[in-house]
Amino acid sequence: MDVQPEPGPRSRRHWARSVWGWRVGWRLGTAAVVLICGGLFVVSAQSSEGTDLRPGRYDDLAALTDSETDRAADLQERVAELTQEVRDLTDQVDDDDVRRYQKQVKALEVPAGRTKLTGPGVVVTLSDAPDEVVDAATGDKNLLVVHQQDIQAVVNAMWRGGADAVVLQGQRMVSTTGIKCEGNSVVIQGVPYPQPYVIEAVGDVGELTSALAADPYLQIYREQADDPQIDVGWELDIEDELTAPPYDGLLDLSYATPITPSAQAADSADGR
Repeated sequence: MDVQPEPGPRSRRHWARSVWGWRVGWRLGTAAVVLICGGLFVVSAQSSEGTDLRPGRYDDLAALTDSETDRAADLQERVAELTQEVRDLTDQVDDDDVRRYQKQVKALEVPAGRTKLTGPGVVVTLSDAPDEVVDAATGDKNLLVVHQQDIQAVVNAMWRGGADAVVLQGQRMVSTTGIKCEGNSVVIQGVPYPQPYVIEAVGDVGELTSALAADPYLQIYREQADDPQIDVGWELDIEDELTAPPYDGLLDLSYATPITPSAQAADSADGR
């Protein structure tokens, strides 16, 4: 076993000088980092001028939802204004072809939900279980809230009952209207709505109530509404007069189109 020689006085002095230099370097480096960080803070403060340098970041989801709802409402209002402007300009055109197309459009406005409709009907209101029921629940809490499929079941039953118009949260529903759940709200035409969910239908009251009563899915929902441990909300009201507003959403559709065999063969040839 080799015996390591003990360090002499010279090597100890060299080690002491090394340690001293290391400490001095760290002290100078720390001071430099502090000065640089301070300078960055000053530059950021002067650049922001009291505002958020990253305005795209939102920590308040409720405020973000309200902001996006207002923005969607403004856009919908702008769409309605432009649509009316197009109609006014079209009416000013003195052309036989234009008048013929206008008659065709007017004939389709009622089934497309583009006109206001008034008449007797029914109103169904769905709501989540009360807070005390939710707090005391020990089972599946998904049964205590209204889901997208619950709303869709009511809407489908109303259509089967011959509804002339269906309105959800004040929005006229058409064949292209989608109902989508996002968190604890339902999005209709890009606008989120919290519960309770009010679904209205204009039409024959007897046919509408019969369709709602006969729907198997809604029968289970009403049983859960009567269960005090679930207690989701279900209300059915009959009205002598309801008014369904016209649909004011976008009319353009985006859809896929099939590729013709000749075009596919040309693309294959180009790829060779």
